[in-house]
Amino acid sequence: MTKDKKFDKPWVMRTYAGHSSPKESNALYKKNLTKGQTGLSIAFDLPTQTGYDPDAVLARGEVGRVGVPIAHLGDMRTLLAGIPLAQMNTSMTINAPAMWLLALYAIAAEEQGVDQKLLAGTTQNDIIKEYLSRGTYIFPPTESMRLISDMISWSVANAPKWNPINICSYHLQEAGATPVQELSFALSTAISVLDAVRDSGQVKPEDFPDVVARMSFFVNAGMRFVEELCKMRAFTQLWDEITLNRYGVTDEKMRRFRYGVQVNSLGLTESQPENNVQRMVIEMLGVTLSKSARARAVQLPAWNEALGLPRPWDQQWSLRMQQVLAFETDLLEYEDIFDGSAVIEAKVNELMTDARAEIARIDDMGGVVAAIDAGYLKSQLVASHATHRRNIESGMRTVVGVNAFTESEASPLTASITDAIIHVDPIVEQEAITSLTAWRAARDEARATAATDALIAAAKTNANLMIQTLECARAGVTTGEWSDALRSVFGQFRAPTGLANVPVGGRAGALGAVRDCVKITEQELGQRLRLLIGKPGLDGHSNGAEQIAIASRDAGFEVIYQGIRLTPDEIAAAAAQEDVDCIGLSILSGAHADLVPQVLAGLAANNISNIPVILGGIIPAADEVKLIGAGVAAVFTPKDFDIPAIILGILNVIRSNHDLAPLTAKPVTPEHTIGVISE
Repeated sequence: MTKDKKFDKPWVMRTYAGHSSPKESNALYKKNLTKGQTGLSIAFDLPTQTGYDPDAVLARGEVGRVGVPIAHLGDMRTLLAGIPLAQMNTSMTINAPAMWLLALYAIAAEEQGVDQKLLAGTTQNDIIKEYLSRGTYIFPPTESMRLISDMISWSVANAPKWNPINICSYHLQEAGATPVQELSFALSTAISVLDAVRDSGQVKPEDFPDVVARMSFFVNAGMRFVEELCKMRAFTQLWDEITLNRYGVTDEKMRRFRYGVQVNSLGLTESQPENNVQRMVIEMLGVTLSKSARARAVQLPAWNEALGLPRPWDQQWSLRMQQVLAFETDLLEYEDIFDGSAVIEAKVNELMTDARAEIARIDDMGGVVAAIDAGYLKSQLVASHATHRRNIESGMRTVVGVNAFTESEASPLTASITDAIIHVDPIVEQEAITSLTAWRAARDEARATAATDALIAAAKTNANLMIQTLECARAGVTTGEWSDALRSVFGQFRAPTGLANVPVGGRAGALGAVRDCVKITEQELGQRLRLLIGKPGLDGHSNGAEQIAIASRDAGFEVIYQGIRLTPDEIAAAAAQEDVDCIGLSILSGAHADLVPQVLAGLAANNISNIPVILGGIIPAADEVKLIGAGVAAVFTPKDFDIPAIILGILNVIRSNHDLAPLTAKPVTPEHTIGVISE
């Protein structure tokens, strides 16, 4: 090593953080920055992400759970107090209301004396993947694309260092996407966004390369290390190809593939969670080792996120993993160490060829919005996720500590699970509502009303909505009011579930045996078994619910699944109307302690308390005990990976409710037929 050798700069190091309140999150950010974190990654709570104020009915139980609640400019001021925004690179994980949150951020920076042209960072703002995976959409696809286009056009002119969109393949992988689907669906989204901006006429043709240069991506890094590394090299080459050939961008710097990464959070396991540490390191290597496809920013989850909300110490551990790689190794001293590898090049070419074919298929459908409306993208993800789950169930894919090597010594890290995660105080929600009430009382109501009226009027025209959104922010309008103003013009969207186009009967073996148990039960009861699957609250992570719905259908149940974002009262009413035998609730946001009792109360109000309720999600053991005591029949958590066993468990809950003995399914093999043993 020589003193005059020039090393590469390390990537921006972030931790995805935010919870409880703007004040507590601000303290957390300041602490993380003192530890060497070089950028912010703001996690917003689900009401903020879906355009509701803390006092909205659907916000009950969700305020401050999975991120920080931001209801108005005052909250944003508190969140960023004492943080120098002129020097900060900030990522905001926000989509449907991205325009609104950027406006609040820009005004907060303006109040610090920071010129908007100095703002650096990213708003996620990829609404397409919300229809496919996370579910935090608000408006229909066409209107959502308009908001994105308006925001990009404004940013290029007024905040040229800001990346106004992160095209997110991250959540596609979590929803089951293969590398080819991740490449093709994300790039097709980027094409649709660029086409929308170009066709809006808001950007001069000579300035369009600036739009391309401000496009960024947010990707997932999974455990198949070689494949993930090749995926990133394929992303880089395909983006260069698309921006040159399709959009005529000749400047190589403007064609550069700019991306940040978070490693696969849903790949973290509840069983033997200490194994998550090496999973995160391996996944990080896949997006940092190859210089030509190295991430611009990396954020790692905490090792214990499958258990609950991580503590500051857990986030510090994740940051230190990045720092050790960047500053203790010689990684940044070399050119790309994979250039010239025949193995790597062959895999990259394979991925690119298959991705080009899928992009062409989506193009032929009319683009990504048309493919969403047709249900094609969602059904493809649900089907590929079902295949992934079956591979784990069968043992074709090994997950250490889950379906292999399950014997374990007691872990000192989880000796006291109560102390191993953060618990959000229930008082947070009431404090947020109190603060919101005070904010509304103190503002200039006439100015706030005039601002929302002007926004509604502008939404009915082709005007750029960022201008009126900034005035709404200054006038003290709230997150829910901004969203409701646009809902009144655009409407509210409900995305397809993707279940209808997934073929029945994808599993044999164990599920085939469960199917026989279902038939026997139906014969004993003299009726078809009906299962209602509901997602109360604002949690949009529907992957688990979708897989249970598919498997239950394959096992012979009649399944009623209406998708995400239902109130407890709506679920109770549906249960009464559909005359179901069991209700399955899915909650991953941590709001189970509030939402489940509300569902149980709704059943009582409809005089159907006799219908058993089961629950799936990230449920701490102490909460599981309380919920069982409150009347929940069974609880399933991420450690319960065996879906046929879960379906059999649901069936036996129904049998118990009818005073029938439980059944045990005997797996099907070529040597014997299905057998059922009554216990």
